[in-house]
Amino acid sequence: MSSSDVPSAPVPALLRPAAIDVHAHFVTPRYRASALAHGAGQPDGIPALPEWEPSAALKVMDDVGIAAALLSLSSPGTTFVPDPAERAGLAAAINQDGAAVVAAHPDRFGLLATLPLPDIDAAVAGISHAFDECHADGIGMLTHTDGVYLGDPRMDPVLAALDERAAVVAIHPTSPCGWEQVSFGRPRSMVEFPLDTTRAVFNLALSAAFTRFPRIRWIVPHAGAALAVLVDRVELFSRSIMPTDPPVDLLHELGRLHYDLAGVPLPRALPALLGLVNVSQLLYGSDFPFTPAGRVHHLALALQETDHLTNPARTAVLHANAARLFPRLQADASPSA
Repeated sequence: MSSSDVPSAPVPALLRPAAIDVHAHFVTPRYRASALAHGAGQPDGIPALPEWEPSAALKVMDDVGIAAALLSLSSPGTTFVPDPAERAGLAAAINQDGAAVVAAHPDRFGLLATLPLPDIDAAVAGISHAFDECHADGIGMLTHTDGVYLGDPRMDPVLAALDERAAVVAIHPTSPCGWEQVSFGRPRSMVEFPLDTTRAVFNLALSAAFTRFPRIRWIVPHAGAALAVLVDRVELFSRSIMPTDPPVDLLHELGRLHYDLAGVPLPRALPALLGLVNVSQLLYGSDFPFTPAGRVHHLALALQETDHLTNPARTAVLHANAARLFPRLQADASPSA
């Protein structure tokens, strides 16, 4: 028997312990068809919507070592639909599609449902549909819709409904207002996404939304974007130059949020973030399929090998912290999982 005839040993999963991925996306046939019909086939300046289907996602998850993934819509969500009734119908249908994927693979997938914002009444109704009919694990929300940012008083009824359910809410950036002038023709996900995340989270904090709706459990994407490097500047302004009323303890409010490590957390973003929050607030995120499989593997390897996390800290980031937020998706956290 030649060496080529000898079956190769299976490659062990990369992440140890097996991770719970809180930042994963799905692109269903229904969503793709609607996006293409409304001219949103190149969202935020990327070349095309990526391909996605459950078996391919599971293959990547098995290769990388992801026990379970929370599925959400990426930008632009359903905002490309101008008619409010059609937008609400599409959001409900996408949530039903996501619920069907979860029902087929209940141990491997969860659902972060989408809301038909900026229609506030429809969004509040969508929260009930998402949790009561689709059994969602949480909600995904864009940094803004049509210029109405998270933290805007007009969003209070939505946040009140989410607070009542102690919902997990994962923030996702989108193209900011005026992106045509500031993105210089580059994909908005390159620079504008982290800046818009930073803008939205500071607005939530400075508007006292985190204090007024304390039961919502927020997940901030992409290693906190620019929050860690700007927080001291914003804290100075909010305390002395343009004080908020009531005063906001910005470091405290940002310190109790959760932050996923999707994107490029190493070598610089993760150390900066650890200067702002405890490791108990950090979560794993792949951003698949908008981050291709090969890049997911590369980024996971860097996270597995970094000296910025001790082994207990790595276990917390990859699994234990997310298991507290999503106990339904707890899995065996042993290295062989």
